[in-house]
Amino acid sequence: MRVRGKHVILSLVCLVLGFILAFSFSLANTEQAELGNRTNGQWKQEEALRDQILEYQQNNNNLQEELYEKQEKVVNMEKEFSKEKQIYFNLAEDAEKYRMYLGKTKVKGPGISVTLSDADYDSNEENANNYIVHEHHVFKVINELYIAGASVVAINGQRLKHDSYILCNGPVIQIDGIEYPAPFEITAIGDPEVLSSAMNITGGVKDQLVNDNIIFKLEKKNAVILEPSISES
Repeated sequence: MRVRGKHVILSLVCLVLGFILAFSFSLANTEQAELGNRTNGQWKQEEALRDQILEYQQNNNNLQEELYEKQEKVVNMEKEFSKEKQIYFNLAEDAEKYRMYLGKTKVKGPGISVTLSDADYDSNEENANNYIVHEHHVFKVINELYIAGASVVAINGQRLKHDSYILCNGPVIQIDGIEYPAPFEITAIGDPEVLSSAMNITGGVKDQLVNDNIIFKLEKKNAVILEPSISES
């Protein structure tokens, strides 16, 4: 009976121990399975997040490239507009120059005034042409003024155009068919210092005119105003 009791007790202890071991093993497997499942879910979520981030990055790169392309187009358009603006400005400037060249517009600027007058009558001079102003005297002044950079020239207020003509008719000269008596005031718009220096060169226009008994007078002006040219009536 005592031996049987020991066997029974030992059997119960083994049984309880086996049950505890089995339960512990089962619980460990369950926790391991749950841990494995949770890790796998987290990995999938992280993978999805990484894919989403990569997609956003790709979209951002595409948008950035598109932005660069549009910015380049804007820059090119601005350059084209700038070129067109410069072209229109140049055309307008050229048109103004042509109108001024044709004598169609009123002009104003610094310049000089050169007055050519007949010499005093000399009873000892047989030929009266030797002391009056002729068209070639006027031409000398006009040509020198243009060479010195004059932009606009007028005689007694009559603007000279690209097709103007000057004729001498005794004591008067005709400018585009309109007669003007002496004295002849030749006004020019340009740098006063340059124009006056060109007139006063030793042996130049002034000296030649004085040698021809022409009274020469030069005046610098801060403002010369010339009206549009007059058409022949």
